[in-house]
Amino acid sequence: MQTVLITGCSSGFGLEIARLFLARDWQVVATMRTPDASVLPPSERLRVLALDVTNAQSIHDAVEAAGPIDVLVNNAGFGAASPAELVPIATVRELFETNTIGTIAVTQAVLPQFRQRRAGVVVNVTSSVTLKALPLIAAYRASKAAVNAFTESMALELAPFGVRARLVLPGRSPETRFGDNARAHIYGFDHEAYADVVKSVLESFSDTSSPVTFAKDVAQAVWRAATDPSCPMRLPAGADAEAWAAEAR
Repeated sequence: MQTVLITGCSSGFGLEIARLFLARDWQVVATMRTPDASVLPPSERLRVLALDVTNAQSIHDAVEAAGPIDVLVNNAGFGAASPAELVPIATVRELFETNTIGTIAVTQAVLPQFRQRRAGVVVNVTSSVTLKALPLIAAYRASKAAVNAFTESMALELAPFGVRARLVLPGRSPETRFGDNARAHIYGFDHEAYADVVKSVLESFSDTSSPVTFAKDVAQAVWRAATDPSCPMRLPAGADAEAWAAEAR
């Protein structure tokens, strides 16, 4: 029986990914900053561990407690929206600490066992906004694009050891708390100079006819990345993400 370790499982994509792997008879190590096993179905194949991806000791403790794993899914992250001129540097640092450095640090903690066993998969969940330039998310987009670059180069290094690395790029989801969390990191929307661009973005987000991404789309893409060695490096997840990927091609 194979084991997957997933970060950011308290809600949204991470929670749905954990549910899918449990339903398909994997052992699941679901990690959260504040562990709450009640959000997942009870199972003998489930362990819920504390993990703060910005804390080195927390990463060490969680990986040690997890023991041997076959797949690592780096999903933890948060968003922020602001004109690039106005986003606080403290928020930029926080974005990169969580979305970029956190992903790299957890990956580094797990890779030795993959390399030594000459097997394993790293799946990094980033964002479809890395495929298309959009206003008001420059810092967030940069933090996710950095993970794309990291993953693609890492994949070349790991291939000789039989270890794979893949990317899942979700679109915008109405089902997750991502938007709610991002609203805590909105800056400069009331600045007169950026009123027109803010209005345009908010109107586009209120368009209910636009395609979106559902958590199950992301879970299915992660499953494919974890289990299908022939899948491409980048897997868009969700109707909007797939449309943007086609446009980018």
